[in-house]
Amino acid sequence: MGRNVALLMLVAVVMLSGCVAKSDFLAKVSELDGVKKDLASLDAKQKGTEKSLADEKKKSDDLTAKVADLEKQKAALQQENANIKSTLELSRSQLSKEVVALKNKIDENSARIKVLEDELAAKNTEIAQLKAQADQLAQEKERAIASVKNTYDSLLTELKQEIKEGEIQITQLKDKLTVNMVDKILFDSGSAVIKKNGEKVLDRVGEILKGVTGRQIKVEGHTDNVPISSRLAERFPSNWELSTARATMVVRYLQGRGVNPGVLSAEGYAEFRPVSPNDTDEGKAANRRIEIVLIPQEVNK
Repeated sequence: MGRNVALLMLVAVVMLSGCVAKSDFLAKVSELDGVKKDLASLDAKQKGTEKSLADEKKKSDDLTAKVADLEKQKAALQQENANIKSTLELSRSQLSKEVVALKNKIDENSARIKVLEDELAAKNTEIAQLKAQADQLAQEKERAIASVKNTYDSLLTELKQEIKEGEIQITQLKDKLTVNMVDKILFDSGSAVIKKNGEKVLDRVGEILKGVTGRQIKVEGHTDNVPISSRLAERFPSNWELSTARATMVVRYLQGRGVNPGVLSAEGYAEFRPVSPNDTDEGKAANRRIEIVLIPQEVNK
């Protein structure tokens, strides 16, 4: 529009400047038409260029928006990566701590296992020693029983007449041997002095017992339940004193026959360990007795 106004003004100037030839005028008009066409063409090109510029600007704006969006996505991804990295670092640190803790636990368990293995080895050694001791004790017990059996057989042979007459009983229970002698074979009634015939019996018993080893020899005195008579009360106030005195006399006699006094002992039980009821003469006679008991030295009766 601006170019058309300028063209008209140019024509007006030409006309005002004086008369011109028609041919020149027409040439100028024709030239003016060409200029007008050129101007129109330029306008069209300008509009095309402006439209192109607008399109390019729109594209540029779209690209800018896309770039901004991509920048946001990039920032979000970078933040996510940073978070993941932080989480990984934290997890790695935690795992490292757990690995260290587990390794310490393994070391602790290994040390404990070593202690238990040492204890187990010690216990196995102790068990082996105890088994060896048990085997040794079993062998010693078997030998002791065999020895007691030999003593038992020797006493049976040596005292067979007294055994036959019921004056002596000999019993063996595993490694315990008991020689039960009725009191009349050794003592007169109410006396603690060994009779001559009793000494002969004890001589034979002592000869066998002095060869016995590893045994404790206990001599036990027993009475019936008849109280001590008044004539004996001054010497033996009760059956306790009488039973103990008789046991002591037998011990002293056996010691004199060579039996080791270190394994001898004397005990009196009065009437309180009867082997038969005291309501018959036979029962009372059975209860009045001396018992020589052989037991292992480490065992108390």
